[in-house]
Amino acid sequence: MGKFSLYNIPLRGLSEGKHEFRYDLDKSFFALIDDGTADVKKGDLKVVVSLKKTSVTFELNFDITGTVHVPCDRCLDDISLDVDTKNKLIVKFGKEYSEESDEIVIIPEEDGEINIAWFLYEFIVLSLPAKKVHPPGTCNKAMSSKLNKHRAKSADDDLDDDSDDDISLDDDDSFTDSRWDGLKDAPVDED
Repeated sequence: MGKFSLYNIPLRGLSEGKHEFRYDLDKSFFALIDDGTADVKKGDLKVVVSLKKTSVTFELNFDITGTVHVPCDRCLDDISLDVDTKNKLIVKFGKEYSEESDEIVIIPEEDGEINIAWFLYEFIVLSLPAKKVHPPGTCNKAMSSKLNKHRAKSADDDLDDDSDDDISLDDDDSFTDSRWDGLKDAPVDED
């Protein structure tokens, strides 16, 4: 983890009480993280880590704000998304590294420090919406046209094959799957 040494927080030497660490995350941070499958490749974020040390634990509160650039799920062009997330991590010393839960991490006491680089990346990615798309009408028109041409259509679908409009398969009421027609008349028990 030498390339992430900037994100090491030395816990062992800290006095009890509150401490604050600040980081600026830009494209160089995401280039370090990128293993070829990374969702976020660029961004400009400010991170404030407020650490509270007690006799047995370290409570880290992360405040991350800024923007990231990710590919649009529809047209694959970059889309800029705002990030504003607050996260918490509890760190304890133990014999070996383990993640007890989403918020509790045990680190080896002989190491005496925690590297937060991967936690920062996870907090950012988890704050993004599941569906990352441009606002209607702003997707890449050429890609939307190709997607529309290869889209499955029902017999009563009245869309043109050469339509340049953005499409949304989720909002298309004209497309129905006949395999589900048998459930239309099923009684619904609303207890």
